[in-house]
Amino acid sequence: MFPIKAVAAGLLAVAATFLSAAPVAADTRSAVSSGPLTPETVDAYVGGYLDSSPLPGATVAVTRGSGVVHTAGYGTDSRGEPMTADTPMGAASVSKAFTALAVMQLVEDGEITLDDPVVAHLPEFTTADPRSEDITVRQLLTHTSGMTDSAFAEKGAPVPDDLEGAVARLADVRLAAEPGNEEHYHNPNYHVAARMVEVVGGRPFDEFLDERTFTPLGMDATTTVDTADEVFEAGVARGHISILGRAVPIVEPESYFNGAGGMVTTATDMARWLIAQNNGGEGADGARVLSGEGVDTTHTPLAEDGLGESTALGWNTRDTPAGTPMLSHGGVQFTYTAYQALLPEGGYGIAVMAPTGLGSSDSYALLSGLVALAVGEEPTDPAGAVLLALDLVLVALTGLAVHLGYRGVRRAGVWVEAARARPRWRTAVRLLPGLAVILAAVFVNRLLGLLAQNRHVTWEQTFYVIPTGFTLLVVAGVAVAGVYAVRAVRWASSIPRRG
Repeated sequence: MFPIKAVAAGLLAVAATFLSAAPVAADTRSAVSSGPLTPETVDAYVGGYLDSSPLPGATVAVTRGSGVVHTAGYGTDSRGEPMTADTPMGAASVSKAFTALAVMQLVEDGEITLDDPVVAHLPEFTTADPRSEDITVRQLLTHTSGMTDSAFAEKGAPVPDDLEGAVARLADVRLAAEPGNEEHYHNPNYHVAARMVEVVGGRPFDEFLDERTFTPLGMDATTTVDTADEVFEAGVARGHISILGRAVPIVEPESYFNGAGGMVTTATDMARWLIAQNNGGEGADGARVLSGEGVDTTHTPLAEDGLGESTALGWNTRDTPAGTPMLSHGGVQFTYTAYQALLPEGGYGIAVMAPTGLGSSDSYALLSGLVALAVGEEPTDPAGAVLLALDLVLVALTGLAVHLGYRGVRRAGVWVEAARARPRWRTAVRLLPGLAVILAAVFVNRLLGLLAQNRHVTWEQTFYVIPTGFTLLVVAGVAVAGVYAVRAVRWASSIPRRG
């Protein structure tokens, strides 16, 4: 997961197009209403959030036990269409829980065990590191395989056509750690797991999921696809980034998703999924996709030798604000996000999907608010006003960078005269801050990666996360480079010529 925009406040700016805010519209479907999360409570909270943030719309599913409390859509998508409980949405890394369940289905079929080496079932999985032969199925699902973004820059790698290609592109990769020794969130773990499912299961991954999970649970509007382009071809409206208090539609960068983030689904279908998760693998209509023991296994953290203390199979464990247990997993792409949570003590299942990207983290904020309401706590206020204020500050700093660059160019001759009058080491020291700005502009994605626990993002993709901050650094870097270039020319032209 990447940090929200506020984490990057020390970096960040941009001026961009304003769009009018989308109206709120809800499609409610309530079969059960009990406890603090009633349809009215959910509507009031989500509607208020949309009124206080750039988020143009969202879809929400809330279940309790084997019943649906509420499924609804709010606001509009980037096409201007009202969002409903049946609006197709990208589920991003929420998909990992479905992949983990598919693996457990093969475990219960007797085809594999979680502690088998992956190569025993997927011989095509090879890397440039012989240690990869020791990677187990469980290590893939808990991100303890030793594969990392630092060893394989997945977000900037060529996009394959299918899962077979996604595995093949790992052939030249080395591991960053011994399998089982370190935990590093890395999407290719789940690409490999999904490819193993289709090889062992004897059919394409999407067909396996449809036959074993989607159809039994009645998730008729759900599918899984390979690439970012295919997500939108499946009916998902273009997502947004947040700039200056407005959600701006933008194209999702190319990337490979299947197994790790390729799900397209609806709030209606997510309600069916949540019911099965909270009821030991049995859906509301009695269809069983996994045993209770199998579901418990996917919900149980690794907690081995200090690793995976909160990392289960496609899920993470943590406590709610009230200190009660919670299982959850988020999904973030550059233009849309999703989040799901299970509250075992209250029996709730909650899913939120939003058409804004990881720079805003609206799905996480909405889910956190709904969880707080479910456990009797007060949700925190939306961060829209804070982020708008941050954007305005960064835009002002961008304007200041342009002004200082212009002033620096005009005064280059004065600077050269002053520099000749002082020791060269002092001049060199005075140049260091500007060089630091240039380096920050060139390596802004590396700086963001450090803040995001060494997750990889390309230079261009950084704009999606922190558009105003990215623009500030680029403009400042160009301004400093221009000033230094003009100073260098003036310095060279002021040197007396011999003979």
